Amino acid sequence: MTVQYGEIFVKSTELTDIVDITPQVMREARKSPVLNGSVTLFVPGSTGALTTIEFESGVVNDLKKAIEKMAPQDIYYQHNERWGDGNGYAHVRAAIFGASLHIPIIERELILGTWQQIVLLDFDNRSRKRRIVVQISGDA
Repeated sequence: MTVQYGEIFVKSTELTDIVDITPQVMREARKSPVLNGSVTLFVPGSTGALTTIEFESGVVNDLKKAIEKMAPQDIYYQHNERWGDGNGYAHVRAAIFGASLHIPIIERELILGTWQQIVLLDFDNRSRKRRIVVQISGDA
């Protein structure tokens, strides 16, 4: 079994930025010696998350509205009392979605649906340079 490690860096804006990282993950898979296996993605930090969606403006806007309903920005969060940084909602949103994603690879291609893209969700209240850890493992 071969294991390869890489990183993807993304500049995000503030407040529920949704960034398509599919092309970067595909590049990592195609340059890897792993022919068949999987890629695990992980975003370090407690205000970012990863998921898959159809990355088009309608779905992106629908997702943002749904997120706002699940964990509204304008309600009371105890985190804000302790740290005073006003991003309690961002921590809750990230926890709901999760910091990692696991995708199969067959013949160096990601197994995604026709309309399925990999996205970084950045919920923080300031722009960030996010790091996504990429671990590809399997048979070369």
